[in-house]
Amino acid sequence: MPRRPPMQSLSGIGVSDGVAIGRAVVIAYRATEVFRIPIREDEIERELERFQAALGEVAREIERTRRGAGRLFNEELAAIFEAHTLLLEDRSFVSAIERRIRQDRVNAEWAVHETSLDLLKRFSALDNEYLRERGEDLEDVVRQLLRTLQGISQHEVTEIEGDVILVADDLVPSEAIRLGRANVVGFAIEAGGRTSHTTIIARSLGIPAVAAVAGVTSLVTDEDPIVIDGSTGTVILHPTAEVLSGFEAQRTALALAADQVRTEAAGPAVTRDGVEIELLANIDLPEELEDLAACGARGVGLYRSEFLYMETDPKPPSEEDHLAIYRRLLEAAAPYPATIRTYDLGGRKLAREMMASDEDNPVLGLRGIRLTLARPHQFRTQMRGLLRAGCCGELWIMAPMVSRIEEVRALRAALQASGEELDQEGLPRSKNYKVGIMIEVPAAALIADQLAREVDFFAIGTNDLIQYSLAVDRNNRHVADLYQPLHPAILRMLRSVAESGRRAGIPVSLCGEMASDERFLPILLGLGLTRLSVHPRTIPRLARSLRAMEHRPLAELAARCCEAASAEEVERLIAACPGAGTTAGEDA
Repeated sequence: MPRRPPMQSLSGIGVSDGVAIGRAVVIAYRATEVFRIPIREDEIERELERFQAALGEVAREIERTRRGAGRLFNEELAAIFEAHTLLLEDRSFVSAIERRIRQDRVNAEWAVHETSLDLLKRFSALDNEYLRERGEDLEDVVRQLLRTLQGISQHEVTEIEGDVILVADDLVPSEAIRLGRANVVGFAIEAGGRTSHTTIIARSLGIPAVAAVAGVTSLVTDEDPIVIDGSTGTVILHPTAEVLSGFEAQRTALALAADQVRTEAAGPAVTRDGVEIELLANIDLPEELEDLAACGARGVGLYRSEFLYMETDPKPPSEEDHLAIYRRLLEAAAPYPATIRTYDLGGRKLAREMMASDEDNPVLGLRGIRLTLARPHQFRTQMRGLLRAGCCGELWIMAPMVSRIEEVRALRAALQASGEELDQEGLPRSKNYKVGIMIEVPAAALIADQLAREVDFFAIGTNDLIQYSLAVDRNNRHVADLYQPLHPAILRMLRSVAESGRRAGIPVSLCGEMASDERFLPILLGLGLTRLSVHPRTIPRLARSLRAMEHRPLAELAARCCEAASAEEVERLIAACPGAGTTAGEDA
């Protein structure tokens, strides 16, 4: 009987609270995602037949490509595809894959993937340059094989019985949405951070997740028992019976507490001295709309429309797709507003096909409002969907990554043109929508007084504002301790933006991660921010905290914090403030 591996504890960043217990499924995420799916003895022959069918289909496709290349170009180019055919007919290559399917009892995709990795290592070690380059031919053939296998009969996580915890080097948002709606109960990811889009999805779906778990994919074998604690950032491999029992009890207690929150009325978000705070909901996925009324949200403060693109990937959403989801948002938010952010694609996010070029530094490249204005055809589809849906409620349209007044004016002109186009077509559309911007670039924060004259509202996105202001990659564990929401420079910017909005008579909300942390409530209120947008399930908890606070002394607290020398000094000032009702922890 094989010896049971010893328990191992790994540390990462807890990005979505909760405890998950299950069996590991490792994802090798590359050009084509590959799952290792164990198969039974009686399934081996069927899997071999799938592999042979894929070989035949790829061979036929390569031959069609070879003939076309010969006609259109020359026989030298066509000879490349002959090399591909020879690889498919190579018995040592084919036999190695079949042997792996039989001996390891795994799906054909994984056998192809692992066998090709072994061969590619050998190619790369060869001294002969010509032979080394043949590794590119192998990569091409393997990609085609994998795509064909998955197209014929794609294995899914749902084929594995019971609760599954995905262990991955990285997980793109579109896959996180798809897999998170299956039987996946947790994510353990080598990449990512607290504010990545995959993290946001995990929280939206209520799935515990730990990111930045170094080397976890090399330590886990499929079907290994695994526990993750999304609150502490802990991943336990091969837990002992005693440790497992403790986590099971913790998971049960958390489930009971979550049920209590869901059934509990949110209650008014009013401080002890009678100051009302507006709590709105951040919405990413349609499932979250069910919680909107029960949590006591005063509307939707942020819908990240790029998640619609992830839902429809690889095709961009149609005008009807836009119309349908925005209508749902507006109807669910009524009688309050629904704030819909125009897509913030580009950077490291989805839809690179819209970029039409590679970028050395995509996070500071063509993204947000820059991308929408540079790709007016795609943006037109979204604008038409927004304006048509606006007839169903109070529509607030918000643009991300604004840094110049010219961008706001271009946005208004584009919306006006789309509206006139709809009028000419006789389609009903909103004429009373509001236009606002995200304040998440330091330049926008510094000219907020000028921007306030051009827009109807501000929403401060602290995630990017902090990252850009402090020159800290928020997902880089090597500098994670430098990502400080309470840095005095950040507080001064927040105060300036709030004052600019107040002088212009426009609403200012805060919708970054900072808004959902109770420890930051005293300073945010003191800075003049009384409109916060957070995850729906967070609203009842924040409302309770606010009812224990006194607003009156917080303005003086904020003034002192803005003059502080460090984030640590700010934490001490908040902790000592009477009426704050909470304290800022050391890990702020």
